[in-house]
Amino acid sequence: METTVSRSFTEKKAKSSTREILLGIPLYVYIGVVASQLVILGILWDIAWHMSIGRDGLFSAPHLAIYIGAASAGLFSGYQVLKTSFWGSLTEKSRMVHFWGVFYSSLGGLFSIWGGIAAITSAPFDDWWHNTYGLDVQIFSPPHTVLLLGLMSVQMGAMLAVLAILNRKEKILHLSEQQNIIRIKRLQWMFIFTAGFLITTVFTTLSEFLDRWAMHSTVFYQISAAAFPLFLLATARGSGMKWGTTCITIIFMVFHWAVNATLRLLPAEPLLGPIYNKITTYQTLGFPILLVFPAFGIDWLRAKLSAKNDWLVSLVLGFAYLFIFFVIHYPFGNFILESPLARNWFWGSASWSYPNEPSWEFRYKFAEWNTTKGIDNWASGLGIALLLSLVSTRIGLAWGKWMQKVQR
Repeated sequence: METTVSRSFTEKKAKSSTREILLGIPLYVYIGVVASQLVILGILWDIAWHMSIGRDGLFSAPHLAIYIGAASAGLFSGYQVLKTSFWGSLTEKSRMVHFWGVFYSSLGGLFSIWGGIAAITSAPFDDWWHNTYGLDVQIFSPPHTVLLLGLMSVQMGAMLAVLAILNRKEKILHLSEQQNIIRIKRLQWMFIFTAGFLITTVFTTLSEFLDRWAMHSTVFYQISAAAFPLFLLATARGSGMKWGTTCITIIFMVFHWAVNATLRLLPAEPLLGPIYNKITTYQTLGFPILLVFPAFGIDWLRAKLSAKNDWLVSLVLGFAYLFIFFVIHYPFGNFILESPLARNWFWGSASWSYPNEPSWEFRYKFAEWNTTKGIDNWASGLGIALLLSLVSTRIGLAWGKWMQKVQR
């Protein structure tokens, strides 16, 4: 009898302890946030693997990191769908999206399931592509595109799952007032971190056009203006935090730098010819773009213009983003590409893929074909960039307003 009572007490205590740790946030939401980090870590590692070792198998270490992240997000979300659909209460079902007449899922869960399926499906497709066409060094090959869309869907799923709970603003009865406050803060930071990982994925996807050799070209500013205001404004507004844009870009920059800087310390040797650059450690992507500077300006202006119409706000923020981004990155390009001070472990400008000739003329200087010349060309090019920035900002603000309403 004493043993039964003791066991029952221990089980209740364990359940209570688990509930206090999770703070009423479902386990699949935590898994989704961790998965959103794991998949982009795997992508950065995979790029470094291609630059340093060459051919990778279906079950190489970077691929496994991607598969585990994508599969865990999809499987845990799938389990949550089945649990809610067949054993959930009416209250639980009322918080979910009803689809196919039978199933109930959070919107984020649906994104995670689709993303997990797409990412895992791309694996044999990528392996077949390698076997048929050889080593692909471009990010935008068909299998890589399917993979990246799947991984961004996993990250979007994690963000939406967090948002649905955050926007409901419900208090958990078994938690104290202080614990409920901590719960809200935790959800906000879970969202901020996941948004930072999403920005990392977007930047990595576009890195072929946003590397240090392109910083004196208007194309660099046009692509960044089209992509980043959209995601930054949407996620910052969705977070509900005053300095949301700044925090998200700090997460992006620190994570991107930390992964690549760590890889540059690890041993790696090429296993596929031709080998022109003899290396002994991983070669990686370069230093991330300095998004924190326009992000800080955006947050400061957002606070000043909080009561204004979104159309006016988008005009101001779109112009501010491009102006700050250009003023920072044009001179930064001189340093990060041409200065010997950038050719070290911290800045990473000395990283050079093994199939590339180390004495290439433009390794440390801007090439004529990738540099915009003349005031007229700069004026027209930046004019296009400004238009893209304004449109991207306006869509981002609208998307962010929608994010504030997500509750399922």
